[in-house]
Parts: sequence; C-alpha cells; structure tokens
Amino acid sequence: MEIQPSLKLPKDYQENPIFINPSLSLSQMGCGTWAWGNRLLWGYNQTMDEALQQVFNLAVSQGVILFDTGDSYGTGKLNGRSESLLGKFAQAYQGPNQDKICLATKLAAYPWRWTRQAMVRAGKASAERLGRNIDLVQMHWSTANYVPWQEWPLLDGLGDLYEQGLVKGVGLSNYGPKRLKQVYKRFAARNIPIVTLQVQYSLLSTYPVTELGLKEVCDELGIQLIAYSPLALGLLTGNYTEQGPFPKGLRGIFFRQMLPKISPLLDGLKAIALTHQKTMAQVAINWCICKGFIPIPGAKTVKQMEQNLGALGWRLSEGEMTELDRLTEKVEKKMIQNSFQTK
Repeated sequence: MEIQPSLKLPKDYQENPIFINPSLSLSQMGCGTWAWGNRLLWGYNQTMDEALQQVFNLAVSQGVILFDTGDSYGTGKLNGRSESLLGKFAQAYQGPNQDKICLATKLAAYPWRWTRQAMVRAGKASAERLGRNIDLVQMHWSTANYVPWQEWPLLDGLGDLYEQGLVKGVGLSNYGPKRLKQVYKRFAARNIPIVTLQVQYSLLSTYPVTELGLKEVCDELGIQLIAYSPLALGLLTGNYTEQGPFPKGLRGIFFRQMLPKISPLLDGLKAIALTHQKTMAQVAINWCICKGFIPIPGAKTVKQMEQNLGALGWRLSEGEMTELDRLTEKVEKKMIQNSFQTK
C-alpha cells in the first residue's frame, strides 16, 4: 500500500534516527499501540483497522519508525491483536523508510511463565503474529515486587532470544535503578546489552526520574529511556475540561477526579503552546523529548498522528522547561504509578 505523505517534517529529523547498534535504529518519537485491540479502555473494534493502517503509513512515511506493542495487548479473545495488526500493516506498507521499521514488543511475566523456555516460546509466538523476527524484545514488567524467584528464568529466556539471533535488541520495562543494575550485571556476563528501558513518564508522572534518579543511571549504562503514556491517558491533550464531556468508562471516572487538581499545569501548558503555535499535546510530548526520552504516544486516527508529529522538529526553551517542571512539582495528585514499577 503506497501512500503520499500529507505533511513534511524538517529534513534533519528524518535523516537522524537514534542508532542503538548497527542493526537497530529508533526514532526520536515512537507510536504506542496499547489501544490497538483494547476494547475495555480504548473502545477498539475491528472497523478501525483501515484507519489504523493509515496511521501506521503516515508515521513511517514521516520517519516515526518505532512501534511499541506487547503480547498481552488486546482484550479477551483479541489478545495479541496489536501484534497481529502491526505485522499486517508492516507487510502492506510500501513507501519511505520501509526498510527501517522497528517493531518492538514486550513479553508479559504471566504467572504460568516461569521457565526460560517459556519465554523463548513466547518470543517465537510474538514473531509469528508480527510476521517477522522481533526487532526489540522487552521484559514487560519485573516480578521482583511479588514473586522475585520467577524473574531470573524469564530474563534468561529473553537473553536466549538474543543469543539465538531471533531479536536485534533487548530492553526492559517498569524497572527502577536498583533492579536495573542487577539485571544489567547478569546480562553483561553474557555479553548481552540492554538497549532500552521503558517507564511511565510524563508531566504528571515524573517519579522514575525525580524520585528514583533513573535518568543518571541509564546515561551511565548507555541505556535509552522510552516514555510510555506521555500524555497521561489524554489528560495533557487539552481536549478535556472540568465541565466535561469526559471519556467513556474508566478513563471518564479518573478524569473527573484529576482535572480539577491539575488546572494550573494545564494553564501553563496552554500558554506555552500558544507561544509556539502548537497544541498542548505537542508541548507535552516535546517536553519528554527534551528530557532525553523517546515518547511513544498512541494514535487511533490520522488526525491524532498528525498532531503527534507536530511535536517533532523543534524544542522547548530552557526557560519553558523550567516553568513546566515548576508547575508539575506543584501538582498535589499525580498519575498513579504502575504497580509493577521497581526501585
């Protein structure tokens, strides 16, 4: 499916991906695909698939080559749907950056997965759904907070996938610096580099950096940080107000509670957005980039992807970054941290 890009990013953006190793390159921003197959929280249905293909096409054509998924994405009978859609879209796409597409998936630490062989089988199953070998395989979460003995066999299996040439790179998700250093040491003994670490990070979720000091550790170890939920489930988009309307379902309940508490931050975000003639969402994503993260906002429509792309090709000033940091520090109630996040 060949497409003509509907907008152009600065040339220097498209020509300068983030290189992790000779066989794996990432983009300054990626696309999260949690919603692709999730009915419960994001209202997915199969009639959306054509629009999602267009989202994929637009992203790749503009140099956004990193797509993040997970083998647990997709509710009920649609489990694995996100991976299957990505595989289908990647095979159908013909256009700019076709040979640079990076499909990253996360393998879940399910209770019934407790051997390294189980992790290898999971990786092969994901590759089958993707229709190709995984580019970046990640441990979705650590079990250190509840069943620490389960984690090492799963991590060993993750390493086996790399050693067997079934993946180009290995990453982690929801790990803090203490646990990260332990895993790094174990992988280093096998000459397996950890190339990325994915954590919940946004103007409303700074805990991994401000409280745990994760950025300094990752810089020291040469690990690229990825920010999931950079728009805080949509709270930072400016699309919702205290008066409503609110999203349907669980998000709506959460938004009713949060919006009154974050109005000063949203006002500051709006003011900076007007200065740059950008949207609030674009400023929030750009803030993550300026912090040294690769943000992976989701998109279900071409319009949403076009907005995400508008976060690229420019940077907030130091003064604007300082002001946003000040405002986020004053927020009394921030996003609930992922319960699997370790220290």
